[in-house]
Amino acid sequence: MTSAPGGAPAPAPGHAPEGPPAGAVARDLSALLGSASLTTRLDRGFFARDTQTVARELLGKLIVSRVCPGQPRVARIVEVEAYLGERDAASHARRGRTPRSAVMFGPPGHLYVYLIYGMHHCMNLVTEADGVAGAVLLRAAAPVSGFEGTGSPAVTPEATDGRRLAGPGKLCAALGITRAQNGLDLVSGPGADLLAIHAAPAAARPSPNEHAAGRRAPPARVRRSARIGVDYAGAWAARRLRFYLAGDPAVSVRPRD
Repeated sequence: MTSAPGGAPAPAPGHAPEGPPAGAVARDLSALLGSASLTTRLDRGFFARDTQTVARELLGKLIVSRVCPGQPRVARIVEVEAYLGERDAASHARRGRTPRSAVMFGPPGHLYVYLIYGMHHCMNLVTEADGVAGAVLLRAAAPVSGFEGTGSPAVTPEATDGRRLAGPGKLCAALGITRAQNGLDLVSGPGADLLAIHAAPAAARPSPNEHAAGRRAPPARVRRSARIGVDYAGAWAARRLRFYLAGDPAVSVRPRD
């Protein structure tokens, strides 16, 4: 993870602001995707696994945000990076549990948000068993619905539709994610109706990149490379812990194929 100078202490993982009624996101998302069935929100068990497994299986999943006013903003995850806790020299958990990294030690299924360069937010999904540090950085996503006319800094005339969320800072800006959401529970409680990860219903799959709940993205489309911006991490900088969908225009940086 790229270091963020002056990171503020993380709030308690269970903290969440008030959200819409339970199930509102699932109903709205199904309607937006033209499906009669509700989408499947990923549960705690999905995240409470090996970080690399979670990272790979997040590809093709939908991230749904109601942080901003208006209709939900929905995007399909196309690029992620795995950070393997205390043993990983590129991880914020490499020095053990600190006020900043506490969220990374669980429970799984919470959001870890930090700043880079003092201005761009990056969001990570906490993985592994409670007490074991691990996280997946969301690097890029393809817009699905809800971004039209938002006025988001990430949605500009210069950005083509397919690349408006190509980069962790752009993704956070477009979904309304800031340090205020650090520690948000994505699985249960009001936080999960503000932000959650869903598997698209089979009837709504618009491309080969989509896949049914509980299944991985097609193996032929998944590629791996070294992570971006972690040259300081010694031998860990070369580890192939970046996962992306080959050929997707929303992938943020090369290699993309």
